[in-house]
Amino acid sequence: MKKSLSVFIAVVVGLLLLAAVIFFAWISFKNGIIRQREDIDAEWSQVENQLKRRADLIPNLVNTVKGFAAHETEAIAAVTEARARLGGAGNTIADRAKSENELSSALSRLLVVVENYPNLKADQNFRQLSDELAGTENRIAVARRAYNEAVRAYNTKIKQFPGSLLGLETCEYFEIAEADKAVPKVEF
Repeated sequence: MKKSLSVFIAVVVGLLLLAAVIFFAWISFKNGIIRQREDIDAEWSQVENQLKRRADLIPNLVNTVKGFAAHETEAIAAVTEARARLGGAGNTIADRAKSENELSSALSRLLVVVENYPNLKADQNFRQLSDELAGTENRIAVARRAYNEAVRAYNTKIKQFPGSLLGLETCEYFEIAEADKAVPKVEF
């Protein structure tokens, strides 16, 4: 009788210990998912910081180009309109990515126009703005890569067991438009 009682107590203690280990492992897992979701939000904030920096540079760039190429109104208007649409972009990553891709495309067209104005390319203000814009584009690429890495890690964790049991939705990647993936045609 004494032996069966001690076996019973050992089994109960073992089960309680096992339950405690499982409970704390589950809490640790859930906290990890929360931490990864916060990482995604932080990385997205960095993307937005760089996008804001670019948006702030654009009016100065447009005004500098206007002074030299006033008759190139179509390219200038496209950049101005794309920047304005960016402010009204939806809250989803896909909406923001679409607006950002439109702005990038308009900026590319504006920089093609600039190629026809050697005096503009030699202007100190334009060179400085162009360098700032190039640096900002690089920062955007780095921030977007970091954001997409955080999304990949999170999506992987919630798609694998036991994360798949939670029924969480995956996060969207910040992807470039198909048109921007094409290799540009350069002619001399």
